[in-house]
Amino acid sequence: MLPSPLPADFIPFNHPHLAGPELEYIRQAAAAGKLSGNGEFTRRCQQFFEQQYGIAKALLTTSGTAALEMAALLLDIQPGDEVIVPSYTFTSTANAFVLRGARIVFADSCPDHPNLNVVQLEPLITPRTRAIVPVHYGGQACDMAALLALAERHNLWVVEDAAQGIEASYQGRPLGTFGHLAAFSFHETKNLSAGEGGLLAVNDPRLATRAEIIWEKGTNRAAFARGEAARYEWVDIGSSFLPSELNAAYLWAQLEARHAIQQRRQQLWEQYEAALAPLAAAGAFGLLPPSPADTWPNWHLFALLCSDEKERDTLLAHLRRQHILAVFHYLPLHASPYFAARHDGRPLPHAVRFGQTLLRLPLYHDLQSEQQERVVAGIRSFYAAD
Repeated sequence: MLPSPLPADFIPFNHPHLAGPELEYIRQAAAAGKLSGNGEFTRRCQQFFEQQYGIAKALLTTSGTAALEMAALLLDIQPGDEVIVPSYTFTSTANAFVLRGARIVFADSCPDHPNLNVVQLEPLITPRTRAIVPVHYGGQACDMAALLALAERHNLWVVEDAAQGIEASYQGRPLGTFGHLAAFSFHETKNLSAGEGGLLAVNDPRLATRAEIIWEKGTNRAAFARGEAARYEWVDIGSSFLPSELNAAYLWAQLEARHAIQQRRQQLWEQYEAALAPLAAAGAFGLLPPSPADTWPNWHLFALLCSDEKERDTLLAHLRRQHILAVFHYLPLHASPYFAARHDGRPLPHAVRFGQTLLRLPLYHDLQSEQQERVVAGIRSFYAAD
């Protein structure tokens, strides 16, 4: 049975943006006869991140999930190793390390923001701890100065999950350039998209050579193609992490248009804030706090914090009746069906609260002003009825 067509006035949560030359670049990739990974558009994208972000080695991947899985392989995570991960995140953040046999130690969020609470991390570190994985939720930076100092004190790896963090910064540096490794996502819901794609940022040069081998299915093919190896052979473990040139071509167009894309998202975000801040100030709902002075956000999402789960779900249904798709976000992983029995029992109240109360509004480049006004009107009508 075919799904019912959406109403003509339906406002989706997200809609992929065409910056302009995406389809032409895809045509060029096809005409060049190189559709598999590591062609001209892959190289352009990787060089962009190496030159503009200062990343030692940038490797495009099939997804942000794949980039995290590469990180776990590259750090040689073994069964029984412990990895500290925020509970309020997507499953990929934890799954990448679970696949290597790691024991996940979940950390709570900050009281006022879903980012992990760095102040509470040190008691979670044991002799088996190998890595900390901070997640820059919504493109707002974690407290990386405190986290890096903690990691250095205990000789731990840091893997930034910057899936939502493209073009955001902390203390003047792009997110994804602080950890030994970092993962970006170019899923269609992200600010810059490849349709589906990601990138592993190798910021520690000691890891660069092996990262490329793992990326190339455990072979030295990339070095062989550059004339740096006499034979093309299997030299390490690895997997098929390279995206198609078609995805890279789409992403290159998005990278070229990144300033215009970011400006539009900022405009939409600020319009939401101006329209909804008075209701928030009156106590109808909460908003995530503004970015600290030493950070720069990327306007990835706009979220309301309802008073409880029932109110959040009722508001979602109210908007859906008006043909507006808003969404809740993560359910805390420590309490998930897969992990609950494995959790050590520590309460993580802030992760639970954000899982029950956070609601994301439609926010994408092509959202029209009249559509945004309808979203705001829908929220106002809900709280006016209370």
